[in-house]
Amino acid sequence: MRFVGYFPQWGIYDRHYFVRDVHSSGQAARLTHLTYAFGELDESGRCVMTEEGTGDAWADYQRRFSASESVDGRADKYEQPLAGNLNQLRKLKARHPRLKIGISFGGWNAARYFCNAALTPESRAAFASSAISLYFDGDLPVTGGEPQGGPGVAAGIFDLIDFAWEWPGCGGTDRHGDASGVADRHDFTLLLAETRRQLDAFTRRTGRPVQMSAYLPADRERVAAGIEPEIFRYLDFGIVQGHDFHGDWSLTTNHASQLYTPPDDPSPDRLSVDAGVLNYLEMGVPPAKLLVGIPGSGRGWRGVPDKQNGLYQQARAIASGALGPGSEEYRSLARRPGERFRDDEYGAQWLYDGDEFWSYDDPQLVRQKAAYAKDLGLGGLSLWSLENDDAQGSLVRAMHG
Repeated sequence: MRFVGYFPQWGIYDRHYFVRDVHSSGQAARLTHLTYAFGELDESGRCVMTEEGTGDAWADYQRRFSASESVDGRADKYEQPLAGNLNQLRKLKARHPRLKIGISFGGWNAARYFCNAALTPESRAAFASSAISLYFDGDLPVTGGEPQGGPGVAAGIFDLIDFAWEWPGCGGTDRHGDASGVADRHDFTLLLAETRRQLDAFTRRTGRPVQMSAYLPADRERVAAGIEPEIFRYLDFGIVQGHDFHGDWSLTTNHASQLYTPPDDPSPDRLSVDAGVLNYLEMGVPPAKLLVGIPGSGRGWRGVPDKQNGLYQQARAIASGALGPGSEEYRSLARRPGERFRDDEYGAQWLYDGDEFWSYDDPQLVRQKAAYAKDLGLGGLSLWSLENDDAQGSLVRAMHG
């Protein structure tokens, strides 16, 4: 089975979460893949390294880490050709040679130019060639007055490219061509095909194989609008989003990451991990190519009536959270006072203190999802994201069942 964890580029700032912590927590020893999020696309859909828009070249390869922040306990030097998170990933890989390192593009805030990348044969070829140049050949620009960069300085770090387009076929702004997104469904398949073609050429040239993955919607309508089963010809695996089923867009409390949908769930879409996985199994996708996505954070409400232990109640407001309105990390929720409740039959867990309601995954629920994945012959589990786990890496440990 595959065990994937996402490392967010921005975790080194306010969160003070470094690549070093992936090693010291024991997470790296238990993961098969660590995926770095996110690479940047410009408006044309090419992969770039900038300090503008969603880019952060400083975090990626220019920031110098101190000895206490570094994977190997050695401080970076000002003039070294590669620094930042990428250099730390190289050090992590040296300590854990079996760990595959991936680069992900997209995410909720940085996927708007994917439709441009997928739009034409020329844009698809440009996306793939620019991704290979930056992340696999490792040719990084010298920019921002910093000494880092140059041909091949980041070569050999990455083993996988991940597509986190949220979501093809769902319309939106900042588009070229068909603003409705109708063309996205087939264009996404063509983008994966072209990327796979160029990666195979890269492997023939260098002898270094590269895997491909994608982060995929669970909602049936989004699957129908944006996902063709043919994408799995090119993907080594796909991660089915198993969280954010409910959250700050509604004042009705509900499970954010339930395994199955309870019969009394009042929501119209009735989302669950199982419902999402079944969308792909019904397409004929091999079970071993599907991973269950699990959350490292929870969703919360406040002013929740004391009925049904807070479940399915109309809240007065969204709770405050360290990650944003109604969003809090597991490591904080695990220490929060209040009573825990569990639905073992349908796979859900929540915290209610008489006022605030928080839905989140704890290690016991993650183990239940791991057992579900094994029972169905699925390919493993994936955690978004690693910095929300506790110092002992409890969620990653639980992924092994």
